[in-house]
Amino acid sequence: MAGNGAQAVGHASLRRANLSLVLRHLRDEGSCSRSDIADATGLHRATVSSLMAELLDRRLVREVGIEHVGAVGRPRRAVALDGSHVGVLGTEINVDYVAVYGTDLAGRVLVERRVGFDAMGMGPDRSLKELGRVAKEAIDDLTRAGATPAGIGVAIPGLVDVARGAVAFAPNLGWRDLPLAERLRAEIGDVRAPVMVDNDANLAALAEYTGGVAAGTADMVYLTGEVGIGGGIVVGGRLLRGADGFSGEVGHMPVDPTGSRCGCGRTGCWETKVGLAVLVRAATPELAYELGTAPAPDPEERVAEIARGLAAGEPRMLAAVAEVGRWLGLGGSILVNLFNPRVIVLGGYFAKLAERLIPPAQAELERLVIAGPAARCRFLASGLGFGAASRGAASMVADQVINDPTAVGSAPPAVTPTNLAGR
Repeated sequence: MAGNGAQAVGHASLRRANLSLVLRHLRDEGSCSRSDIADATGLHRATVSSLMAELLDRRLVREVGIEHVGAVGRPRRAVALDGSHVGVLGTEINVDYVAVYGTDLAGRVLVERRVGFDAMGMGPDRSLKELGRVAKEAIDDLTRAGATPAGIGVAIPGLVDVARGAVAFAPNLGWRDLPLAERLRAEIGDVRAPVMVDNDANLAALAEYTGGVAAGTADMVYLTGEVGIGGGIVVGGRLLRGADGFSGEVGHMPVDPTGSRCGCGRTGCWETKVGLAVLVRAATPELAYELGTAPAPDPEERVAEIARGLAAGEPRMLAAVAEVGRWLGLGGSILVNLFNPRVIVLGGYFAKLAERLIPPAQAELERLVIAGPAARCRFLASGLGFGAASRGAASMVADQVINDPTAVGSAPPAVTPTNLAGR
């Protein structure tokens, strides 16, 4: 009996892995026939047919038409990733905003918004209530579009214990030892969807690696470009997390021992030279705002004002941005010396002001990198803007569904009465 039980578990695990393999192929390659899937994955064609029947039943794939191949035009029915009834929700809470990004499993965007909010001034309790409120509104939007949330991803600017879904330390928010996943589930209420938490820069780096300006670049660094500066580091095509998952806190590299005090309590951290708050104070002190006021200004509004000043040739703004660019290059050179990335992708406000920031940053990087021109690393502006982390959080949820399609369950009938539910 014990042997039969182990055999059953092994069979279920193998089938789950094969379902995932087929879904991942369709996600990466687009629509194709069952025969093409068998050839690409190495699975037997009968196995692929069986797997496809289950995926069709779960409405995770759909048939999209007939392909004719060969001299006699032998028809093959093509299939594509579907999952229009499966919702994935990514959220982000940062120093001065809350963002949400929701799609179905195939990537169709169903909700995307950002709300100005002073999370630093409001503290964890009120911040989690606001995150819960915005998330519930997004879940309602997904549900109205016919997509039931399969999970909720949360991006946080700080050190995250991913396994527990807890924030170990978020210096710019002032949070320590916060069981965020557990607290957010309580705020959301009766929505039965798992909550996953990760560092914002890690998630943004994954979003860039899979679908951004440096997509597929095996060695890259992503910089968040917010009030705080985080880094997502991809080495050999894999996200570098470190022994405890706390890598990427590049904003707290000490670069100026005589500099300003940082939100982490130390002096002269990199983000005291290149963070958005520093630029706003230097370039447009009239746009600075007091923490604890509501609503907090959207960071893009402040960046837009600086961009207008740069276009008008305002000397104070030009000087402030050039100074940030030089410090950006200095910190970038440390990362290049350590990790030898091919590109450093600039996110957040860095991307918005890239035309003015990159020239001084690139010049400083090339001056300071030990390998010089041989390092062949360049700065690139992200096209994902301030939404990169929430997009990455949504991708994290989608990956969980792809990894275990059996967790979705058989779907109710979509179009035809022959689609049997509850098997």
